[in-house]
Amino acid sequence: MQMDALFKALADPTRLRIARLLSEMELAVGELAQVLGQSQPRVSRHVGILCDAGLAERRREGSWVFLRSAAGPGVDAPLAEGALRLLAAAEAEDAEFAAICEADRRKLAAIRSAREEIAHAYFARHASEWDELRALHSPDEKVEAALLGALGGAPLGALLDIGTGTGRIAEVFADHAARIVALDKNLEMLRVARARLQHLPAARVDLVQGDFADLPFEAASFDTVVLHQVLHFAPDPALPLGEAGRVTRGQGRIAIVDFASHDREELRTRHQHARLGFTDAQVAGLLRGAGFTPADPVALEGGELVVKIWLGTRQGPPRGGERARPPAARAVPAEAASS
Repeated sequence: MQMDALFKALADPTRLRIARLLSEMELAVGELAQVLGQSQPRVSRHVGILCDAGLAERRREGSWVFLRSAAGPGVDAPLAEGALRLLAAAEAEDAEFAAICEADRRKLAAIRSAREEIAHAYFARHASEWDELRALHSPDEKVEAALLGALGGAPLGALLDIGTGTGRIAEVFADHAARIVALDKNLEMLRVARARLQHLPAARVDLVQGDFADLPFEAASFDTVVLHQVLHFAPDPALPLGEAGRVTRGQGRIAIVDFASHDREELRTRHQHARLGFTDAQVAGLLRGAGFTPADPVALEGGELVVKIWLGTRQGPPRGGERARPPAARAVPAEAASS
């Protein structure tokens, strides 16, 4: 019985602390062990009990396993929601429990600092490459403002940021979307994004490792999909756009930010661009093939490379024959371990 497992899970002080910590932010097993001052095997056992009771969820990224609360926007978990409300009330009423929770939260500062150091090291290694590319096109702030303006006319709902990279676009939309899933294939980039987004409420943002040509989500999971400077990495752009169409709900919207067609061949070797930009006709055809109705694109001049924002609206329900996937918040459990 789930209720029996839930109350047994809440009958241990360490598991109560873990549940409160996970309501603050997503944490790796090793990070939890650091805050709690306990061994990773012991913390892993507690995590397993919380996961079995439906109070926490595991998600593997390479050799790391991250834990998050099982309750949050878009997740139908009334028992987990009720348990978290009970713990919040207990903290408000029980001075001793409140002091323990506050001490645990203070230790999270060390976790945040360690993540930021990783991000800074990555930026230091790649700063010259990014500066070189940025010099060729409109300022990032101008592009971000135009993207917000292009999508700001209607609620964004659940937003998928495909190829989140540093997490900047997820951060830009954080106050405008009901929930954001930031996806990237590169583990190092995900850790950079996690450092950037860790100030946001844990229940509002998910970071997920995945391939844009094989998205790990159910059909019709999102209201808005954004691909910001991502499509030019695709040898066959129809594959990621087909997946974007599959996971977008009827009347949902897509925004593709990328370069207009250009002839800077060195970007293939220096920055691994598989495509040297796109024409409006190419993108319109790709959008239609993925089930979107294209809208008029937005052009951002001001650099040697022209940045374009191509928009589309998903028509009707998901196409027949599309396969369902488990959503990121319900990923298949992995063994609790962390490096």
